[in-house]
Amino acid sequence: MSYFEELEKLLEAVVIQNGSDIHISVGRHPTLRVDGALIPLIKKPILNGEDALGLIQALLNEEQFNRFLKEKELDFSYSFRDRARFRANVFFQRGFAGAALRLIPAKIKTIEELNLPPVLREFARYSQGFFLVVGPTGHGKTTTLAALVDEINHQRDEHIITIEDPIEYLFSQSRSIINQREVGIDTANFHKALRSMFREDIDVAMIGEMRDPETMSAAVTAAETGHLVFSTLHTNSATQTIDRIIDSFPSSQQSQIRIQLASSLIGIVSQRLIPRISGGLIPAVEVMIANSAIRNLIRENKTHQLDLVIDTSFQEGMVSLNRSLADLTRRKEISLENAMIYSTNPSELRLLLKK
Repeated sequence: MSYFEELEKLLEAVVIQNGSDIHISVGRHPTLRVDGALIPLIKKPILNGEDALGLIQALLNEEQFNRFLKEKELDFSYSFRDRARFRANVFFQRGFAGAALRLIPAKIKTIEELNLPPVLREFARYSQGFFLVVGPTGHGKTTTLAALVDEINHQRDEHIITIEDPIEYLFSQSRSIINQREVGIDTANFHKALRSMFREDIDVAMIGEMRDPETMSAAVTAAETGHLVFSTLHTNSATQTIDRIIDSFPSSQQSQIRIQLASSLIGIVSQRLIPRISGGLIPAVEVMIANSAIRNLIRENKTHQLDLVIDTSFQEGMVSLNRSLADLTRRKEISLENAMIYSTNPSELRLLLKK
């Protein structure tokens, strides 16, 4: 078997079948994820250890493969025939090699094409501040950030730096200068790249993920000092995001970071990709805009009241996740069953749907 040719066929299948991911796992057929469901490619043989390792070796150059064998796991991106890119993670399980690859479309979609609320476009108009897209893994956070950054790219003359691990979407420079830095290749780590950023005359920064207090602190400081900073976090809601950031710091520093966050935050969007009745996925989105009420609650450590402000500030463009789910259900975009599954408060959602 030519593992490279077989790998190309598998990646081709992801593109043709409009999949989002492909999994390589010993003892299973190669498996696609399409519209949220796992679909085994039953015409392909069940993978043994030799075949799985061969396919993974075809993904990697020699240096990457040696690093993978040494470190037992590796994150990287892979270009497929100039048609698409994949974000990949390779790993060992029970002594066998495995891989998960996520398709990154070549074209960066607009906010409208992603079915996101038009109010998100407002966050791309700020000259400084801190904006976060949050939600579970695999629910389109990076895609949303890319749409916002590309909006700035086409509308404004700015210097944009992205710090990613690995680089996912490739931006084509329009009005803006865009420099994309990959952790492990172009910089040692997120924190070092962020410190360096202050000497690079930047206007906008996109940080692929905030993983530790040092990165969070540097991002908030950058937003405070005249930069527009976009990033992501694996949290379930705007309220949980604020608490997660503050709780990441020692108690002696929490008051200071709370004040910094209250002054620099411009908004948080939490999103879920939900199976659409007509096929495909559609986002349900919570939008929190940092108005004076939101800032005061953060500053006064009353984050438990943030949800109430979001619920009652619809006229300002804020949307609760339940309101978004209810709207999608009424429009028959998603099923009631899926709305309940993705709701963080199903009883409240039932009340909204009765109105």
